[in-house]
Amino acid sequence: MLGKKKQKPRRPTTGHFDTLISSRTTVEGDVQFSGGLHVDGKVHGKVLAEEGSEAVLRLSEIGEIAGDIVAPHVIINGTVHGDVYASAHLELAEKASINGNVYYNLIEMAMGASVNGNLVHQREPAGLLTQDQPRVKSGSVASDEPSAVAETEADVEGGGKSE
Repeated sequence: MLGKKKQKPRRPTTGHFDTLISSRTTVEGDVQFSGGLHVDGKVHGKVLAEEGSEAVLRLSEIGEIAGDIVAPHVIINGTVHGDVYASAHLELAEKASINGNVYYNLIEMAMGASVNGNLVHQREPAGLLTQDQPRVKSGSVASDEPSAVAETEADVEGGGKSE
């Protein structure tokens, strides 16, 4: 019953990736793409999908991105040090590790995936892709008390560990 449900393909471009950043490659600087981008290597900079496209970013288990990600469809199984903006669909596989805030419309998260930051649901895809909006600081969503916000920001800057 529960396990015998056939899944419909979510995205027509899931299996087709135009660009590969291999495990032996490190990219210094921003990457702008359309279509499909598969990352096995390291990117030190923002990864931005072309506006209005149905682009797919897939970060493998051995891949790492140090910078923000902005794309409609994002599949993560590696490490991200930055914010993730997924306007359509975000999939976090079991080895996904995100150190930053996650802005999503629809999220799928496997057991073992971790997010060290805020999960912010936003229905409007246009709001997700706009970089001019003020960023939500960690801890400021649920608390109006300045001391709680300041304490949380200090914890994040100090490595995110609290006693």
